[in-house]
Amino acid sequence: MKQYMTTFKERLSYWTFFVGQNIYYNLTAVFISTYLVFQGIDPVKSGIVLLIVKIWDAINDPIFGYIFDKVKFKRNQKCLPWLRISVTLIPVVTILLFSIPTGMGELGKLIWFGVAYVLWDMVYTLTDVPAYSMLNTMTDNLQERNKLLCVNRVFSGAGVVLYNLVVVLTNAGMSISLAVAVMAILSAISMVPLILNCKERNYSAESEEESFSVRQMFRYLGKNKYLLTYYGGYIATDALKTSAAVTLFLSFYMFQSELFGVVINLLGMVPGVIAAVIMPALLKRFDKFKVLFWCHIANIILGLAIYFMGYGDRTMFMVMTCIRAIPMCIVGVLAFMFTPDCAEYGQYKSGISAKGITFAIQTFSVKITGAISSSLAMILLGLFGWISVEAENFAELAEKGVQQSDAALNGLWIVYALVPVIGMIISTFFYLCYKLNDRDVQIMAKCNSGEITREEAEKLLSRKY
Repeated sequence: MKQYMTTFKERLSYWTFFVGQNIYYNLTAVFISTYLVFQGIDPVKSGIVLLIVKIWDAINDPIFGYIFDKVKFKRNQKCLPWLRISVTLIPVVTILLFSIPTGMGELGKLIWFGVAYVLWDMVYTLTDVPAYSMLNTMTDNLQERNKLLCVNRVFSGAGVVLYNLVVVLTNAGMSISLAVAVMAILSAISMVPLILNCKERNYSAESEEESFSVRQMFRYLGKNKYLLTYYGGYIATDALKTSAAVTLFLSFYMFQSELFGVVINLLGMVPGVIAAVIMPALLKRFDKFKVLFWCHIANIILGLAIYFMGYGDRTMFMVMTCIRAIPMCIVGVLAFMFTPDCAEYGQYKSGISAKGITFAIQTFSVKITGAISSSLAMILLGLFGWISVEAENFAELAEKGVQQSDAALNGLWIVYALVPVIGMIISTFFYLCYKLNDRDVQIMAKCNSGEITREEAEKLLSRKY
């Protein structure tokens, strides 16, 4: 195999970036629903505002992807200038989002939340599209990219675990706003090494498409069917992944402690680390999409088992959650490995190098599904009769002694355990149409970089694309 182009210092800096980024993402995609309920806002109304904000997101990400592909900075850099901007701004807008004044009425709080979320969403795009696009500008070695992404999922998982510190801090009596501010600063610190140490050696501004137009953008997307197919399945799965948004309420009301939600997250950490460590060796023997598909099927089966088993037996619930974490973590490790493949395929089919748009689809998918899942969870809870209470943290909620009805608690279990399985079943139909494989992607990458001709590539490919 070709020697790695990146140094260990670069790779470590790249990985630590995603610790902070995933803390930010989970604060807004997961914890925001808890925060809004604690503001005393009707769950249905806050869910609707979340969806309205994401209408802008539907426009924002492709627009930035287009700008990202068009803008050329000095010093032959494509991604790093954007990342410098984002690392500076994201702690500011995150703190703003979680600082809704307590004296405001419900309408004022909803407006504050909507405006702040739009700002946060725009800044987060600046962290996501350039960071993942750097895979292609740091190295052209497919195995090296796979390794970067595999280990990246360990650090991303660490970000998910560290995000739970916000629950611990609020449980200790700290206000949500102050706890989020602490987490935002720590997250920014973990993201700084990337912009100091990483290099974009596999990029030349002169070699990029000079006359890139909106028409070409749609032509590129039209020819990149596997990008649309894969993320169609991803959106179906993650848009209905409502469990994360209600885990803390499940822990508080059904297991008598919000800290049990931290335990649930930790149960998935060890399998996640193991999956990420063994994945590079596994992918040398098996095509990564086949691994993802069969783990996806296992997730459906185990998810249905957990739903019908119920939550009465805490020990059995923990055991089943830990078992399910194995295929779930493997899917999580593999999830974003297909975007660079789709970028190579799109360039091979259309002749257009549009990595920004390709990764913008990834960013859009992550954010739109996070918003839909959170808003859907809150809307469903509201429809089941969930009672919202204004409180600073779970300790204050416990003091107020608010009881939820049996219908609301039954709805909570449906939202946590059954709705996500429905999403995975829908996504299976998309995944059955995905035919791109690792061997052919490497051939396409060599053709795109000029190492072999298109005629040579056509002869080497396993099928007609």
